[in-house]
Amino acid sequence: MNLWQLMTALMPIVAVFLLLVVLRLPASRAMPLSLLVVGTLAALVWRVPGRQIMASILEGWVIASSILIIVFGAIFLLNTLRAGGAFDAIRAGFYHISPDRRVQVIIIAWLFGAFLEGASGFGTPAAIGAPLLVALGFPAMAAVTLALIADSAPVTFGAVGTPLLVGIAQGVPGTSDAALKAVGTTAAGIDIIVASFLPLLMVALLTRYFGANRRWREGLALWRFSLFAGLAYTVPAWGVALLLGPEFPAIIGSMVGLALVVGAARRGWFLPVDPWRLADDQASVDGKPEEPGSPMPLWLAWSPYLLAALLLILTRLNTLPLKAWLQGFTLEWPALLGTDISASLAPLYLPGTVFAGTALITLVMHRLPLTTAVAAAHQTAGSLLPATIALGTSVPMVRIFLNSDVNSSGLEAMPTELAHLAVAHLADVWPLMAPIIGALGSFVAGSSTFSNMMFAGLQQEAALSAGHSPRLILALQTLGANAGNMICVMNVVAAAAVVNLAGREGDVIRLTLGPMLFYAIGAGLIGLGLA
Repeated sequence: MNLWQLMTALMPIVAVFLLLVVLRLPASRAMPLSLLVVGTLAALVWRVPGRQIMASILEGWVIASSILIIVFGAIFLLNTLRAGGAFDAIRAGFYHISPDRRVQVIIIAWLFGAFLEGASGFGTPAAIGAPLLVALGFPAMAAVTLALIADSAPVTFGAVGTPLLVGIAQGVPGTSDAALKAVGTTAAGIDIIVASFLPLLMVALLTRYFGANRRWREGLALWRFSLFAGLAYTVPAWGVALLLGPEFPAIIGSMVGLALVVGAARRGWFLPVDPWRLADDQASVDGKPEEPGSPMPLWLAWSPYLLAALLLILTRLNTLPLKAWLQGFTLEWPALLGTDISASLAPLYLPGTVFAGTALITLVMHRLPLTTAVAAAHQTAGSLLPATIALGTSVPMVRIFLNSDVNSSGLEAMPTELAHLAVAHLADVWPLMAPIIGALGSFVAGSSTFSNMMFAGLQQEAALSAGHSPRLILALQTLGANAGNMICVMNVVAAAAVVNLAGREGDVIRLTLGPMLFYAIGAGLIGLGLA
């Protein structure tokens, strides 16, 4: 790989950070430019045929449409609940648990988000958690940033174990169930040491960037409760992974964590005496925010979210026929433009369809008129244009990057060549580098599952050649893929869209970049010590 080819392979990463983070262009402007640059360089330098590039763009549009369906469903459900007054009751209910905003972030983003990740994955936690935080009065930037940071550790077992059962299994064909279980258990064990600090990091960021005093110390003051909340998820998740395998650690771990943390918050355990509030919180004389008059019962307000979570679980279990029924209606585009690239879309199986269906059921449960749904749908559709442009160009750019193995330069796909270059020069410290490669995969591919599929084979080869345990290196690959979820362009664009932050994607990545590096490098250092 010559210098020009190396620069071309790095261009998707460079373009995104330069345009989004440095120049702070909105994604709806930055990503079309990135697509143009990457497509041109792929054709001229990497010598990818034009037909392959156009087929990658078409494939990207199909994938982007699936993300937009998820975003539409999440916003539609949000607007329906807001119109019916459910959020007034939810807001009041959280203040009965704890008026401390740091505690609310941990419960919603870290624990409820982990439950949604285990049930569905595919960006669902941020798509639901971020607007829920906004509805509770959090700034939109804080909501989307914290939801993305929290949607990391549970990704190891996201979507009922898909990152391992599909990602690692297809990345390393022939991997046994016992080996996959061992990889998941190892990753969960490292998470006890590293990921348990993420809630503390989240509340520190909250108080530093969104508090009235802009102090780290106000977040760090919650260190006992934050570490307790971190361990309340990571330890049960590790135990479930050890005993049952990779399907249910995120779901069961988050449920145990919710029970422990909500119970502790109600009793004031591990909490400072004075609750922390946001700069613009309105407090009454007795220190409690004013609550809406005559809110609906709390169980009824939460029922749409609980129903959506239940439906997601039921439609993802292989033991039930619902999954096969929903996936039975699939739109397929084989051999796009005569290439080996194919695309498919199962619209009924997407989480967004579950959210939209739940919104319609909510009309009956909350006794709302049909006009509420019509107004909510119209409002939702009108807010999606910037996200449509951003996703409609960023996803095709990523697919060109991944499908660049068809070329006349004699090289493998761009990300694979970059990974091989890293292996050739950094084999001695590969446990430290393995999570970085995993994060790169999630950043460009948009999914930890795709990252594992793309790099698991290379990670195993690197482990064997350097004399490291393949189980350890594959676990580090998985943890790095989790970390990359925080800055993945597709996740950031989708999460920003649901809280009306289109155009601020670069600011989101700037805030999540530090936690991503903490998680990836922290896991790598633990791996280096174990190796």
